Amino acid sequence: MGERKGQNKYYPPDFDPAKHKSLDNYHGTHALRERARKLHQGIIIIRFEMPYNIWCDGCKNHIAMGVRYNAEKSKIGKYYTTPIYKFRMKCHLCDNHFEIKTDPAKHDYVITSGARREEQRWDPFENEQIVPEDKATHKKLETDAMFKLEHVFDDKTKKIEAAPGFSEIVDKRSEWKDDYSLNKMARNIFRTEKKKINDNNKADDNVRNRLCLDINLMPENEEDVKLAGLIQYEQTDNEDNSQLKRKHEVINQSIFSKKSGSKSKTFPSLKLSSNPVQKDTSLKLSSPLVRKKQKMETDNVPTESKTIDDSGGDKDEIKVEKTSGILSLCKYDSSGSSEDE
Repeated sequence: MGERKGQNKYYPPDFDPAKHKSLDNYHGTHALRERARKLHQGIIIIRFEMPYNIWCDGCKNHIAMGVRYNAEKSKIGKYYTTPIYKFRMKCHLCDNHFEIKTDPAKHDYVITSGARREEQRWDPFENEQIVPEDKATHKKLETDAMFKLEHVFDDKTKKIEAAPGFSEIVDKRSEWKDDYSLNKMARNIFRTEKKKINDNNKADDNVRNRLCLDINLMPENEEDVKLAGLIQYEQTDNEDNSQLKRKHEVINQSIFSKKSGSKSKTFPSLKLSSNPVQKDTSLKLSSPLVRKKQKMETDNVPTESKTIDDSGGDKDEIKVEKTSGILSLCKYDSSGSSEDE
């Protein structure tokens, strides 16, 4: 289709080549269309790519290297015979405009307004990089023979000083020459480490499943293993075993009253107050089961007889009944007590 480009242009009847010279002049347009709308001001619209990372002064956002903008290109001066251009563009994140110009002397771009550069430059001498000679040195080497001789001598001195480093680099590279053996060794190490990691993961999964945990476990430490071996645990029954044991004790227990001096395992011994009034009040407020238990303990307590000599000379026999937490003193006549016995 390239051969038809010259044939597809329509020239109207009033077109005068001497007057209009081109169809663009005839229609009053430019070949660049909208890109040339400020051409009368010496400005042309181009596609500009950001040469490095910058920070916008308007929105304070970061703009990465390689982002493209529609920039207004204009010529603002010359460096010797090389023109210096300025590029003005609008930030795509805010309404701020920033300007960048070329710097032919340093082969770089300089931000003039609207933004600041993210500093990522460094001194090549500090990084031990090879720095090319500047123009003044090149010019002096061409015109000054003595300076050239000194420069050659300095280059030889640098070569001698750098020779051990080159030999070390060659030796290091020779260690990696047999790539098959190195690859085999690396894969063996990888398999061993992978198997160890899988075993540790399985052990951790077993612990988490057994204890119902949902956390990441720390790797095992030798010191923790030693401390865990020194701990002694007392064996205790769980709640289910304790309930079964109490159930068997109740089932195997006799339904008849126990002998004197024995304590029931089913009901705990009652510790009532020594005050009879407080004792009666506590028994009334207690459950029927507790009152029944207290009555059984009172009936089964043996009595002891003691003879007390009063000041009048009469001897009365006192029966002392031992109950849990209370002493009931009953005064009986000696003749009546003998008949009751």
